[in-house]
Amino acid sequence: MPREPGRRARILDYIREFVREKGYPPTVREVQRACGLASPHPVQYHLAALQRDGLIDRTPRTPRGMHVSGGGWRGVDVPLLGTIAAGQPIPVPTEETWHSAPQDVVEVPPSLLGGRTQVYALKVQGTSMVDALIDDGDIVLMQHTSDADNGEVVAVWLKNREEATLKRIYYQPGRVRLQPANRQMEPLYADPEDVLVQGRVIGVIRKTKPPSED
Repeated sequence: MPREPGRRARILDYIREFVREKGYPPTVREVQRACGLASPHPVQYHLAALQRDGLIDRTPRTPRGMHVSGGGWRGVDVPLLGTIAAGQPIPVPTEETWHSAPQDVVEVPPSLLGGRTQVYALKVQGTSMVDALIDDGDIVLMQHTSDADNGEVVAVWLKNREEATLKRIYYQPGRVRLQPANRQMEPLYADPEDVLVQGRVIGVIRKTKPPSED
């Protein structure tokens, strides 16, 4: 194994420890903060060197796409099916095409799936769920289901509007309340016959600024 400079060794040790504790790798920003570096650029430099030395593998354009060679974390590919509104409803694929060919795939830690199947991803548009730590540009991991309990964050298809939205769901006498997690926004109310649950949120991938490449 090649001998690494001191700072590079600290970065590698941090990645290994992070994976041991959390089950998935850190982002470049997390490495930067933990190792006391001024910007992401030196992190990228050292990660490139670690990759050349065969100590890590990297997946391009993936926020957590660094894997310690020889037993490091490997992600699971989840289909990214489109965009969902966390705000006013917007059109998304219909019920018939919801599970068609993905726009892209998202690599996620196996720990986020927890052994679940029928998981897909949606990119969030809007800020109505910010108090639930779901912001504009984030990606939500959804487990396909047609049932949900009160208070769960779900993707619902509003059949009358032919639109979908991401909200907390509450079943009330004669209606369904779709509650935003944003104090500045009002809930939506719909007829139960008009509401089709299409998935519940099981995880969130926060948006990150794409790292610069040296």
